[in-house]
Amino acid sequence: MPLITVVDEATGAPSGPEWTMEVFEETVRLDELIRRRTFLEVAESGAQVDPEERTRVAFEAFARNGFVVLVDDRQVTALDDKVRLHAGSRVTFLKLVPLVGG
Repeated sequence: MPLITVVDEATGAPSGPEWTMEVFEETVRLDELIRRRTFLEVAESGAQVDPEERTRVAFEAFARNGFVVLVDDRQVTALDDKVRLHAGSRVTFLKLVPLVGG
């Protein structure tokens, strides 16, 4: 089972936490990748939150350009886009910060 790295970043800030995630297929839709990442984050945090609700919020944030997803430095632009993953793939969730004054 190939392992991929999932990382959070924000423009102008140090990288956030990294997770290693197993994938069982070479191609997966972006919405499924976001769902898996959200469920992993909820499970590891131990927080008493609904992972389905957190996933819905993540989809809404993606739709309003709150963050972009890069897979091996290639931007994925739609939730139904299929991405190719391989052992060692790096998936970056990049939070976008609005420019001040501009």
